Amino acid sequence: MAKEKTKIDPTRLMLAYLCIATEGPEASLVRKVAILDRFNLTDEEIAKVCGNTTQSVRNARQFAKKKR
Repeated sequence: MAKEKTKIDPTRLMLAYLCIATEGPEASLVRKVAILDRFNLTDEEIAKVCGNTTQSVRNARQFAKKKR
């Protein structure tokens, strides 16, 4: 069962990509993470969609929390 949780659904990733595609390439990682967090994506999924490392996604999320 644990392997089912870690399996990444390509359709879900494609939809996530489409959600941030309209933001343009100049959008920050913090902005992209904020958008994709609304869809309960894992750090790994967000990292794959944004082309960053998992740690970068975690750092962006922490930065957004400090900004509030």
